[in-house]
Amino acid sequence: MQRRLAPFVLTQFASVTSVISGSMVFIAIPWIALELTGSAASSGLVVAITGIPGLILAPVIGSIIDRFGRKRTAVWVEFLTAMTGLLIPLFDWAFGLTIPLLILLGVIRGIVAPGGGTARKSLVPDVAAPAKMTLDRANSIHEAIFAAGFAIGPALATFFIALIGSTNTFYLVALMGFASAVFAMFIFVEEKHEENDETEKEPFFLYALQGFKILFSNPAVFVMMGAIMTLAVIYLPTEMVVLPAHFSSLGDPEGLGIVISAGAGASVIGALAFEQIHKRFSYANILRIAILGIALSMFPLSLLPPVPLMVVFFFTLGLAWGPLLPLLNTVIQKKIPANKRGRVFALEMTIWHAGPLISMVAVGTAVDTIGVGPVYLLLATGVLAAALLVSFNRYIKQLNS
Repeated sequence: MQRRLAPFVLTQFASVTSVISGSMVFIAIPWIALELTGSAASSGLVVAITGIPGLILAPVIGSIIDRFGRKRTAVWVEFLTAMTGLLIPLFDWAFGLTIPLLILLGVIRGIVAPGGGTARKSLVPDVAAPAKMTLDRANSIHEAIFAAGFAIGPALATFFIALIGSTNTFYLVALMGFASAVFAMFIFVEEKHEENDETEKEPFFLYALQGFKILFSNPAVFVMMGAIMTLAVIYLPTEMVVLPAHFSSLGDPEGLGIVISAGAGASVIGALAFEQIHKRFSYANILRIAILGIALSMFPLSLLPPVPLMVVFFFTLGLAWGPLLPLLNTVIQKKIPANKRGRVFALEMTIWHAGPLISMVAVGTAVDTIGVGPVYLLLATGVLAAALLVSFNRYIKQLNS
């Protein structure tokens, strides 16, 4: 069979434009909330509430991917997400934004936005096969592209917030979303689908819940999800609430974009190195190194050093983070049948939404009460404790089988 790179390349173009769009929102919505209220707790509340739809609908989205197709879902989800991005500047122009209206628009976006990345992750083995790539290499490139988009997005967001304002920045958010949908439309590939899967005949509700059953019956994947949950609950608030509060108090949105982009840029390097790292270390040891490296990098950041030093420590954190998601993708794709892949990846999406939902308001309230530095130190300690628990879990060795 002749090697075909086009499906894989188009998947990556769809991914990077989508991630740029999403990571701009990651910065822009908390920034708008801070502009409206001046309160980190209110910012955390907005982020937490707008994450509810992704939490509730994740099993449904995973089921849609598995039942109706990975490419088809990727196209429609990105198109609808781009449409919701336009609502924020249009409503601001027509009515003027308030916190309740911002929450409503964020919730509408949250209903559709999370499915695109899940669909593309589920599609990676299908586009890697005609490209004659190993899963290690395909996921390494895919997550490096994701990290590159996440490096570009915050920098673009903070630049355009300073240039044209926070709400008008959503015009660019929508443009990137439309581009992702167009790229996904031109991915022509055969999607693997096992025959005679009895779960296909189940009622839709039971079909959607299959992801939980698969996860709990696979301890190795469950351990990986535990590590991801740790980072979602404890680490993500540092980027979504703690640091925005710090840089907002300094009146320095560009500094926030530079720092976050430095970490995301380093994670590109870490993700690209995943295939080579796996030649020297087992999957279990890669997980240990990654999560412990993230934890240890957080302690000097809790001292809130000047921006140049923050860039150095965030770069180190990004290097540790980089191999983590390619590892998760590869383990799931190797251990989970193609027919059920979307539902399991949807649980990962659930974790990323549920984690901040659990902790975001509490972290924002703590920042308002005791300050940024002490809260950052507490979060760093929590990540380190969880990293040690994951590292010594007896099921972690099953990642290598």
